[in-house]
Amino acid sequence: MILLGACAGWSLITAAVHGGRPEGMLLAVLAVAGGYAAGRVSGALLPVAAPCAGAAAGLALAVALPGLSPGPWYAAPPGHAGATAALLALATGAACCAAWATPVPALRLGLRALACAVVAAGAVLGSVAGCAAGLAVLLCSLAAGAARSRAVWLAAPVAAAALLTATVWATAADALPDGLTGALEGRFTAPRLRLWRDALALAGRNSGLGVGPGRFGELSPAPPPPLPAESRPHSAPLQQAAEQGLVGVLLLVAVFCWVLYALWRTPRSTPIALTAGTTLTALAALAAVSNALSFTAVTAGAALLAGWATARPWTCAAPEP
Repeated sequence: MILLGACAGWSLITAAVHGGRPEGMLLAVLAVAGGYAAGRVSGALLPVAAPCAGAAAGLALAVALPGLSPGPWYAAPPGHAGATAALLALATGAACCAAWATPVPALRLGLRALACAVVAAGAVLGSVAGCAAGLAVLLCSLAAGAARSRAVWLAAPVAAAALLTATVWATAADALPDGLTGALEGRFTAPRLRLWRDALALAGRNSGLGVGPGRFGELSPAPPPPLPAESRPHSAPLQQAAEQGLVGVLLLVAVFCWVLYALWRTPRSTPIALTAGTTLTALAALAAVSNALSFTAVTAGAALLAGWATARPWTCAAPEP
């Protein structure tokens, strides 16, 4: 709660200094707080049914996302691909957590089949990132059954996400070799790389307080996008650096580290903790190269998963003789 309060307070401070719009950050903080509380309560009462229902809801939202986005229902803007991939990864992780939570072999097999169906749905929807992230979560969840040390298993995906974030930052700073930069331009397209460079340039000129939340689209030299959802740098760390300065980046990292710490200390089984940690790390990787965290469904879903994985299942204590 202290970290979330600091995130909300800092967004209000930076908005007051530069005249920004903190509503987006405040909504994200509210979604995280509400989602985590709902996850803790529902995970304690329904440790299997709650994440199972969450997986089904995440899959349904991923399929229906074009209808939920601004603009015509038949034209899903490219910027929503990150949200679709994130929802698919979260749905896969929720199904795998539910599978590890049940002691019934047949139900566990059915829940893993649901996770496989979510991965297949990513391929059907054309979400390469969502299919890859879901498959990585599924494979890591299956391997988590043999894990003994949570810290070591949590460190590996976190290191991979940190490496990807550092690569994005180095790309924006033109610090990579030409060959690697050319390969990334072919993968992420030149317009997105230009947005990353614009965000880093704004962060360099306003490293203390940033330019204010919600103001990147106004100050970026890039041509204005046709939809409001596209007026972002498509990278959560770079957006925080540009709009809320280095303090905003540190707060974002601190929230992520606290979630991993909570998973390390959770009373739930090790496979559940590692599955949730891998899923949230995959979400962090997607957020580093897209605007996935700009969607309330994604932030609330991530908080729900963290709540389910850290909830202490409620059991009726037997009366003492």
